Amino acid sequence: MSKNFKQRALEYHERAPAGKLAIHVTKPTATQDDLSLAYSPGVAAPVRAIVEDPDAAYRYTGKSNLVAVITDGTAVLGLGNVGPLASKPVMEGKAVLFKRFANIDVYDIEVNAPHPEEFINTVARIASGFGGINLEDIAAPHCFEIEKRLSERLDIPVFHDDQHGTAIITAAGLLNALEIQGKKLEDARIVCVGAGAAGIASMRLLLRLGAHRTQIFMVDRKGVIHDQRTDLNEFKQLFAQETELRTLEDACAGADVFIGLSGPDILTQEMLRSMAPRPIVFALSNPDPEIMPELAHATRHDLVMATGRSDFPNQVNNVLGFPFIFRGALDVRARHITDEMHVAAVHALAGLAREPVPQDVLDAYGTQQLEFGPEYILPTPFDPRLIDTIPAAVAQAARDSGVARV
Repeated sequence: MSKNFKQRALEYHERAPAGKLAIHVTKPTATQDDLSLAYSPGVAAPVRAIVEDPDAAYRYTGKSNLVAVITDGTAVLGLGNVGPLASKPVMEGKAVLFKRFANIDVYDIEVNAPHPEEFINTVARIASGFGGINLEDIAAPHCFEIEKRLSERLDIPVFHDDQHGTAIITAAGLLNALEIQGKKLEDARIVCVGAGAAGIASMRLLLRLGAHRTQIFMVDRKGVIHDQRTDLNEFKQLFAQETELRTLEDACAGADVFIGLSGPDILTQEMLRSMAPRPIVFALSNPDPEIMPELAHATRHDLVMATGRSDFPNQVNNVLGFPFIFRGALDVRARHITDEMHVAAVHALAGLAREPVPQDVLDAYGTQQLEFGPEYILPTPFDPRLIDTIPAAVAQAARDSGVARV
């Protein structure tokens, strides 16, 4: 980050009113009668209605369009465990994206809870006033336990975007990249570097979509995750292979797909050269990818590549997912976000990239052409069709899987 950009960012956040969020009133408050309806004595009527029927809160309060973005500050962007207070600008930023792209209201909540049990209990106790919970920037492996237990305990959607948001966008882009490269997911040999929340969730989703477990090779800081290792937690154990491969270099030889969710400059030219014909590289480390696109394309001319950056083609950007997934879930008052809803979002997103791009999207990006192909495997975040396509698919999947209230 340049000194000039850092200063601009600080000035942006400091400008009055400080931060990026505010609350506005949605009903008339100009007269005494308005106030008597908004508060005492009028407010007693919806209170009594909710006592009789808790689902009436969706009719008489903002619950139906309100999401809590909640963190413990243990894994904030690329900054690590900065603590809950320092995470607040990021949580406010997440709230801005919810509102900007899906018109969803958000309260950001930063919880000082060093242990998962404390965090789970805190969230569970405040959850009833929200239509959904978006967990954010929680370190692995605690994030897996936290999401699972909250999903079981609450009757509103709980979604950990660092896991499932990344997984959904990655999977959608990969399905399209495989199509372009003339390959099938069930046949693809996949290497995933990074066995944290995003990596494990992404591989789990690919299994649901048809990938073969024996074709997935996960690599962490100690090398290939194999069945002879004794240091694996239960989540990594799921991907422990019976193999003689031990290093990333070993794993890349002959691989069809490389997915990087780790750190910069992990994938060397030699590793890329050793991959199968027509390889696919998703170098998603931010801001510095596992291999820079210029170097990758200079090394392999038969490549399809994606990164997490907006200044290169094929950005894997979570904003393509979470606002619209929650929009669909909230619209049908879903009790949970199911695997079927994840899969529906993947297929809807992948399908949208194959359709002709509207002129207003081309104008927004200052280009004459965006067409399904090696440099366009995912829609752009400002594509207005996202709000029509993804929520509808997610809502239908919620109905089909029996978790929709309406």
